[in-house]
Amino acid sequence: MFTSHCGESILRENPLFRLIYDGASSFLPCWLSYLIAGMVIMLILVNAVLLGAAAISWMERRLLGRFHNRIGPNRWGPFGTLQPIADFIKLLTKEDLIPAGADRIAFTLVPIFMVLSVILMTAVIPFAKDTALADLNVGVLYFLAVSSLTAVALFMAGWSSDNRYALFGAARGVAVLISYEVPVVLSLLGVVMIAGSMSLGTIVQAQQVPFILVQPLAFFLFLAGMSAELNRTPFDVAEAESEIIAGYHTEYSGIKFALIQAAEFGGVLVVAALITTLFLGGWAGPFAEYLGWLWFLLKTILVVALFSWIRATYPRLRIDQIMGFCWKVMLPLSLINLAATTLEVFFLPDSGATTVEQWIMVGINLPLALVCVPLFGRLMREKARPGSSPAGARVVPGVPTIESS
Repeated sequence: MFTSHCGESILRENPLFRLIYDGASSFLPCWLSYLIAGMVIMLILVNAVLLGAAAISWMERRLLGRFHNRIGPNRWGPFGTLQPIADFIKLLTKEDLIPAGADRIAFTLVPIFMVLSVILMTAVIPFAKDTALADLNVGVLYFLAVSSLTAVALFMAGWSSDNRYALFGAARGVAVLISYEVPVVLSLLGVVMIAGSMSLGTIVQAQQVPFILVQPLAFFLFLAGMSAELNRTPFDVAEAESEIIAGYHTEYSGIKFALIQAAEFGGVLVVAALITTLFLGGWAGPFAEYLGWLWFLLKTILVVALFSWIRATYPRLRIDQIMGFCWKVMLPLSLINLAATTLEVFFLPDSGATTVEQWIMVGINLPLALVCVPLFGRLMREKARPGSSPAGARVVPGVPTIESS
């Protein structure tokens, strides 16, 4: 009875799981083979995230060195490739301190929650055709839900550290995460409406034209919103050292700090993979049946380089500027994109499913994005006049402000 129903849905949908299961079931019972296959998949995910985070940290530091006309890591290994391993060994040997007044359980769970969130997000990403570990029909919704665990982890870190600076950094980080979640979700609605599904595999197959052209405004909003949620420059006020030391992870050291950094760099890799899936056609390319994974990897690396380019170019914004950008620029733009996409899907016969209809959307949405983004940016700059003080700050006559000094 159990053998006939032992993971049949997963076995049908996941070739990798099926391969491991078939190998183990040749000499083991069904339930044990099923368990072993699941454990192997989990081991692959954990190692992929941690090794990917190490590779991304090296790549970003090398790119930042080039962008800033400096050397970057170059001592450990060829071209500094062993620098992440050296950093990990250094952090592993450092003393793991917990503040005397901290909530020890919550304080310890924070790095686990952050790494767990990144690992769970990778489960629905299709690296090639039929290779997603879980091809959920609500993959987009699942990704958004799991990524929200980061907000819980940030607040736990600030609250449990018994440090006011850490609490201020956590409050800033949570405020940014919750605020930017709104335009991010609205930007993805257009993609879901055109594809007719929330399954990431279906969205890839629906891209007769890459959605970066069909939904350019959504791509801009998603890229900016995820940069804010990942605490990336110019949105990294949660780690504004000049104001609140190192933010929510001020009290973390040793292996806990290493795991938090691995979760942040791993998050960049996962978000880049998601952008590749949603906007760059995923595994699509010449000989995609055999080289789909290679095209996916190259596109993901390109998006990671774009994240590094943005970090190297723009300075950090104030917290009032970040919140103003969210509610005054990104939210209206997301509503405009949603309204335009709704009208297009309604009036086009096949709801944008054909190549011709998607090129029609490109002809409408691309000029819309080229007009709306500079327009709202100009309005934002006009409101932020030189010498203006942050929201809520009282200007005392005769006392110079930060901007004027």
